[in-house]
Parts: sequence; structure tokens; C-alpha cells
Amino acid sequence: MDFREFEKRIVKVTKLELPGEEVHFKMAPIERLEELKRAAEKQNTAKRAAVMALFYPSEDGQTRLILILRKTYKGVHSAQVGFPGGKVEDEDENLAETALRETEEEVGISRKAISILKKLTEIYIPPSNFFVQPFLGITMETPQFIPQEDEVEALIEVDLADFMEDANITTQTLTTSYAKNIEVPAFKLNDHIVWGATAMMLNEVRELLKLLL
Repeated sequence: MDFREFEKRIVKVTKLELPGEEVHFKMAPIERLEELKRAAEKQNTAKRAAVMALFYPSEDGQTRLILILRKTYKGVHSAQVGFPGGKVEDEDENLAETALRETEEEVGISRKAISILKKLTEIYIPPSNFFVQPFLGITMETPQFIPQEDEVEALIEVDLADFMEDANITTQTLTTSYAKNIEVPAFKLNDHIVWGATAMMLNEVRELLKLLL
């Protein structure tokens, strides 16, 4: 979709109700997410993070979404596809500031160039014990990406049309930190399999866009 047309429509997202956890669970890899979330809230042990679902114009004026492939490391999210984002730091005034700062650090887009349009539904990630707050944002400039060398293995620039295509929702058999050979719902985007919390958050973004595009 032409980015100028996308811009006109996406601003209406501010007036929409969030689809919420119902659409998260359509892409959930495990059945006990609610139980685990309640346990984390009760114990008050979970950490906090924020991420950005950021749309932008390509050089030819089409609408894209930026995702990142994380580096391989000793951790539960090693070599996975995700949004730019990360954990809250003491310097952050709020979760929106966390998402903006982390986006600037990880992909090189100035926080001043990003407009946050909507705060999305928070999600709990059991393996890492994080509550993650996603935000929907837009930048009017074609980014000159600068990936953070120690965090980002590759940038994944997803065309809006591919993101919205039903055929790119699939299932995948995976072995995770908490289960072996489980079948999980996933997105296939730019030949990458996107599952877990990122897929759940993407599904809420997708459901909102369905109402606008």
C-alpha cells in the first residue's frame, strides 16, 4: 500500500478498541499463558519491557514494518525474530520512552522521528518472566537503518501487503525452552518464521489494520 494512503488511514487507529488477549491467544504457543500470567502478577517478580511496531515508507513509497533478527546468545530469545525494544532502564520516564529509546538504539531511527499512535495490549512472556508493553508507531521518513551490532543479526523489512496476507499465517513444529516438538501458530514473513510473543503482538496489530485498510 502507498504510504501516503496508509498514513491517512492509520491515524484512525486511535479511536479503535483494542482486540486484546483474545487475538493474542490465537497465536499462542502454549495453553497455560493466563495461569502463568496470574502467577507472575501475584508474585510481583516479573520484569518490564517495551517494544515498537513501527511502520515507515520505503524508498519507493510503499508501507513497511520493521522487525529484527536477534543475535545468537545464551538466552531464551536467542536467534528469534522480534520487534525493536527491550527492558526498562532507570533513565526511562515511562514505557513509551523505553520503546522509543530501544528502537533508536537497535535500528538507528531517532526517537524524535517516531510518532506513537497507540498503546497496545500488554503481554506476559513466561520463559523470560517479562511483561512486555507494545506500542504502534509511525515515522514519516524513509529510515537509514543502523543496526546495533551486539544485539541485531539482521533487519527484516516486511511489506504491508505480505503482513496482511492470510497465506502467511502458518504452523511450525518447534523445540523451545519449555517444550519439545510442539506445533505453534506462526507468521512466515520474508522467509522467517515468527512465533511466540512476537506473533501474538503482531496478530493484534493485524486485527487493528483489518478495520482500517
